[in-house]
Amino acid sequence: MKRKRFSIEQIVAVLKQAELGMPVADLIRQVGISEQTFYRWKKQYAGMQSDQVRELKQLQDENARLKKLVAELSLDKAILQDVAFKKVARPALRRDVVAYVVSHYGLTMRRACRLLKQPRSVQYYRSVKDPRPELRSRMREIAYTRVRYGYRRVHVLLRREGWQLGRNQAYRLYCEEQLQLRSKLPKRRKMVVTRMAKIVPVKPNDAWSMDFVADQLADGSKFRTLTVVDVFTKEALAIEVGQRLKGEHVVSALNRIVARRGAPRHVFVDNGSEFSGRLLDMWAYHHQAKIDFSRPGKPTDNCHIETFNGSFRDECLNLHWFETLGEAKAIIEAWRRDYNESRPHSALKDLAPAEFVRQLALLPGPIGPETPENSR
Repeated sequence: MKRKRFSIEQIVAVLKQAELGMPVADLIRQVGISEQTFYRWKKQYAGMQSDQVRELKQLQDENARLKKLVAELSLDKAILQDVAFKKVARPALRRDVVAYVVSHYGLTMRRACRLLKQPRSVQYYRSVKDPRPELRSRMREIAYTRVRYGYRRVHVLLRREGWQLGRNQAYRLYCEEQLQLRSKLPKRRKMVVTRMAKIVPVKPNDAWSMDFVADQLADGSKFRTLTVVDVFTKEALAIEVGQRLKGEHVVSALNRIVARRGAPRHVFVDNGSEFSGRLLDMWAYHHQAKIDFSRPGKPTDNCHIETFNGSFRDECLNLHWFETLGEAKAIIEAWRRDYNESRPHSALKDLAPAEFVRQLALLPGPIGPETPENSR
């Protein structure tokens, strides 16, 4: 029997006729129902008025609706706890999560997309772009070879090889291949502080910058490196390696650089004893160079060498396990040459320092390699 064949008022009227003494057999025959249906009506609605029956029906419907709602919310909570959807950012992975919810929890695609806040247009979208597998393969090769290069430098190297792609496309492919690097340094807060005007070089040899970087061999023995950079061309002029580098080693390294390319006008250094001693002061006097010391506690005054040292440590020192001092010298010198000849530099419009020098025709010929003396 259809549930709505008899209205509530009709059911109450039938029960009242039975209460007034009409035989049940005659009543059910007249109404056209079975005896079982009559007694079910009597059990559920006996002694009630039609408005009370209607109110009971409404309460039952509301209760059923609330139970269904609670069940759906409980299911939604369980699904969200299961998939942790907020951690999924890529559209392809989000599509997989939606498909997982549909298959494992029996939800419709519409409800699954609504629950996970995934637009259905994104869910059904299929890319028609060329996947460019050769380009992706080459990008992975570069990233695995130069493990600390981000997508910008990888993009520059790909463009040098003749690949046609923009920076945004390079970033998209870089992310899709999951090659992103996590920064090892916390983001520094910017402070508004008035500083003294620094010398701005306009040509090579206007200003050099140098500093020390410490590291250790595999057996735990310490060694130091003296790094010298041309502030204008960003060239790594020398990286002197030794277990004990003193003022005489600094002067010796500077003399070799001067013999190859001339003396600088200014040299930026910190207040270390190797730089504040008499030897470097005499060298500066003979070459008519001015020594510019950083303010105590202000490493940003010599920011150019600090930036270089960060790249040097990140791309060379942290990647290699040096067994001997000779091995360290060879690997560091190879990295210095690669830095000058190949590594893109953002301050030079993604040119390598040597390429920048040759392009401007500021120095005759290519930059020769540096061969530091053995130091103890």
